Amino acid sequence: MGAADFGWAEGLRRAHFPPERNRVPAHITLFHHLPPSAMDEVARRLKALCAGRAPVARLAEVMLLGRGVAYRVESPELMAMRDELADAFAGLLVPQDQGRPRFHITVQNKVDRVEAQALADELGRSFRPRPLAIAGLAAWHYRGGPWELAAKASFRG
Repeated sequence: MGAADFGWAEGLRRAHFPPERNRVPAHITLFHHLPPSAMDEVARRLKALCAGRAPVARLAEVMLLGRGVAYRVESPELMAMRDELADAFAGLLVPQDQGRPRFHITVQNKVDRVEAQALADELGRSFRPRPLAIAGLAAWHYRGGPWELAAKASFRG
């Protein structure tokens, strides 16, 4: 995300995500798992995708995730980039990554359903769809709790 949008999303995440489970900063997930053995190719492809302009995106609505809350992100251009990556890594995708994702920014997860509903209602009262800046693409290594940046590219166009 762009700096202002990241600051906003990260502030919400810190305020509402259970601290003991908040191991990664605010983000939009394109894939849940790509094999570490493919990381050089992932980095090369992220850099190539970011050589152009950033995808147009917007926050579309507040989503109730059952035991959490997120903002749905709409971006056909980001989905096209994700599709390109999915085609490139088709034989390596885990089942969770083989379908089409619903892009979102999670601000709360793994809480009681009543607590999640209350936050969804609160955020929904003032929500209006708006543009969302996408600044780049990144890949992370999961290290059993902490996450480590594996590759990052910023849009240049």
